[in-house]
Amino acid sequence: MGSLSASYFERAQEVIPGGVNSPVRAFKSVGGSPLFIQSAKGAYLKDVDGKEYIDLIGSWGPMLFGQAHPSIENAVRDALSKGFSFGAPSYNEVLIAEKIVSMIPSIEKVRLVNSGTEATMAAIRLARAYTKRDKIIKFEGCYHGHGDSFLIAAGSGVATLGTPDSPGVTVSTAKDTLTAVYNDLSSLRNLFEANPTDISAVILEPVVGNMGLVIPEPGFIEGIQQLCKTYGSLLIFDEVMTGFRLSSSGYQGLTNIQPDLTTLGKIIGGGLPVGAYGGKAEIMNMIAPAGPVYQAGTLSGNPLATSAGLAMLNLISEHPEVYDALNQKGKALAEGIRQQLSELQIDGFVNQIGSMFTLFFTNKAVKNFSDAKTSDTAKFGIYFREMLNQGVYLPPSQFESWFLSAALDEAHIDHILKASRIALEKTLMA
Repeated sequence: MGSLSASYFERAQEVIPGGVNSPVRAFKSVGGSPLFIQSAKGAYLKDVDGKEYIDLIGSWGPMLFGQAHPSIENAVRDALSKGFSFGAPSYNEVLIAEKIVSMIPSIEKVRLVNSGTEATMAAIRLARAYTKRDKIIKFEGCYHGHGDSFLIAAGSGVATLGTPDSPGVTVSTAKDTLTAVYNDLSSLRNLFEANPTDISAVILEPVVGNMGLVIPEPGFIEGIQQLCKTYGSLLIFDEVMTGFRLSSSGYQGLTNIQPDLTTLGKIIGGGLPVGAYGGKAEIMNMIAPAGPVYQAGTLSGNPLATSAGLAMLNLISEHPEVYDALNQKGKALAEGIRQQLSELQIDGFVNQIGSMFTLFFTNKAVKNFSDAKTSDTAKFGIYFREMLNQGVYLPPSQFESWFLSAALDEAHIDHILKASRIALEKTLMA
């Protein structure tokens, strides 16, 4: 008898393109058909067939404290009893905006939207208006959502599908997006020198999660900031993934760098759909209705999402120790898997920072998109499927970060490492 997940996926393909509402969920790069999730709590996901899995996706980042944390659940229940959406201002919008501004020093004003993609699209429009320039620079393998301007040498699901660009992105749009190599300042400098008065902004994931986890080399981010200052361009940090995950003020809180604009998402919604962009007041005051740059959204500042997000940010403020604890779990996992790779003589490289982690099946250090693409994706598929058999749910792509949560304890880490050993041995037999 087949599984309910397989049955549901068959039905889904009749009415949903590819059977999923986001490409990486389809399991195309790892083989098999996706699991349909029925519920989630703490460190676990449960599928429609009743099997539980240790959750290392965390809804792609938002679940810092684990699934369905009681404080966030209670906040949503309370908000739900008062209405779903108003189409008018609510007090929680002010509270969460004040909270974000108080936690991230580079943000003086913030605009709430409904997704990370909305946030990055609006931030780019704002940067172009502020600088009166058309071109942007992004980095190969950095994924900033599915806006046309960003689907040029993109990572994440685009990398999984094996298509560096998307049909439907026009030539005229593509010509205004220039791409540099992550962790290679010379490639960025060359673009600035060739276009000295044309670059409105440089946008990047300061820590990349969408070509798998890739960490900036010492001096790289500082060099970007200096080039932006030299050429009069804005620096935009896409912290949709890293915002409030690596510290209580994002990746920028771990450095002395303050970008001109920051995009946020995921954690600031506590698991509900949300996005935001913010920065210096002088720049943000160009947004309508304060200024001429138009951006709007019927559900922006939705009372359910802002309630969940505010509860999440309050949890972070109440438990600042969470980041050290998560980093220790991340290090234990990384060191354990590195040891397994060495003992089994399997080509692999592990990147880890805080609660973000990726195992690449390659024999070289992964510092950019080209390095990441040397990974053996067939081996990752074998590893992924066996981890699933062992009750561990990884992101179903070599080119995604794993996310740890505070709900994981030592027993969970031990289980993950035991499962990893079995899964790595399976790759040797393939």
